[in-house]
Amino acid sequence: MANSEINSDYRVEMIEELYNRYGRPNSLNAPAARFRYWRKKYAWSFAIGTANFIKRALDIGISIFMLITMTPMLIIVAIAIKLTDGGPILYWQTRVGKWGTEFPFPKFRSMVLNADYMLESLLNQSQHHDTRTFKLKDDPRITKIGRFIRRFSIDEFPQLLNVLKGDMTLVGPRPPLPREVTQYTLTDRRRLDVRPGLTGIWQVSGRGDIPFEGQLQLDNEYIDSQSIRLDMIILLRTIKAVLSGRGAY
Repeated sequence: MANSEINSDYRVEMIEELYNRYGRPNSLNAPAARFRYWRKKYAWSFAIGTANFIKRALDIGISIFMLITMTPMLIIVAIAIKLTDGGPILYWQTRVGKWGTEFPFPKFRSMVLNADYMLESLLNQSQHHDTRTFKLKDDPRITKIGRFIRRFSIDEFPQLLNVLKGDMTLVGPRPPLPREVTQYTLTDRRRLDVRPGLTGIWQVSGRGDIPFEGQLQLDNEYIDSQSIRLDMIILLRTIKAVLSGRGAY
């Protein structure tokens, strides 16, 4: 009996020592643990919700401002495209957005009318040597007005309508084509965890000169560290990148 009492007392002392060192199980502090959990959950939800609200407000405000102030230039560009060959002013594609949702994606047309049919014969000349993306510095399909509007990213301005609609945001990974997404690895698909952007971190770091793997790395870094402050920095750097024309082709 004496040995049993000694062993029991020893076990109690050991358990108390473990509690003092590592803390009591959550089940023994359930009300306090639940309170801490819900406090952190709602604080985090509030912070994320506030950031998303500010980001969306900036998307709408800046897009409306740009569309209004740029209207005269956009009208001139539209007339120039129409006078080039009489074809359509806008070129529409299907792009892939957040969580794989497809949406219509407009650009000012910068290529000849049969550009899509010519693509297959040019794929092996891509600057990136990667079938997931296609970039050709001296693409024979680009028209004279097309080279100008591509150099200064004017061809992307119609996508401000996508930003207003909510399919896109001002800053984020660029939306890929469906045929590119079919070749994505699981790591590549992480780009689809956020809404695609009109501009992004690799657009201000070299644009078309950056190979796909470099684009992927930069996009993932942006997703991990995205913030309103970072978005504003990228938007300001976009102005410099557009004016320099570096990597635009």
